[in-house]
Amino acid sequence: MRPRSNEHLSFNDRLSDWAKTVREQAALLPPGPERELMLKKARQADTAARLNEWAESPGLQPPK
Repeated sequence: MRPRSNEHLSFNDRLSDWAKTVREQAALLPPGPERELMLKKARQADTAARLNEWAESPGLQPPK
């Protein structure tokens, strides 16, 4: 069973928290492919959060 401690956080908040954690972990690594992969994943999470905000924005209109 999965822990349910994040139920009160929005999807964007969870993505942001995860990206921050990954960046902190990457900062502890020496430069190299593993660090770059972690930073890439953090950037992808940031992009996903921005896309989700855009998709949920009230100004977005459905296709006609």
